[in-house]
Amino acid sequence: MDFNRAQIIGNVTRDPELRNTPNGQSVCSFGVATNRTWKDRDSGERKQAAEFHNVVAWSGLAQTCSQYLKKGSRVFIEGRMQTRNWEDPSGNKRNRTEIVAENMIMLDRPGQSPMSSAPSQDSAGASAPQSAPADDGEINVEEIPF
Repeated sequence: MDFNRAQIIGNVTRDPELRNTPNGQSVCSFGVATNRTWKDRDSGERKQAAEFHNVVAWSGLAQTCSQYLKKGSRVFIEGRMQTRNWEDPSGNKRNRTEIVAENMIMLDRPGQSPMSSAPSQDSAGASAPQSAPADDGEINVEEIPF
């Protein structure tokens, strides 16, 4: 039995680009960056690395991604890995590995602009109420270290 599944949580690196195929099907492409931190064994120094993922969504999900995601948006993407091969106009063989999205969850809070970690404020300047951590066994995404 084979299994091809990718799940990532990260930030959108470029505004989604929506196009239509010749037969009218919507396709949206964008990038997502995921970060990783670790402590170096030899030096004890804290290190960080980013990985960049190409994401493609089709049909209704493409429309949703195009409409709601912006550069900097925090997002969960689930889908399958796919590698495409082609020859560019100058005859060079090219390939691209991407995640074909089957599910997308927006992780920014309503009223919170992308790239902002501050809580949203109402017109009087008061902070919006924060939800209490879930104690029913659910995972709070904001508690996952990146």
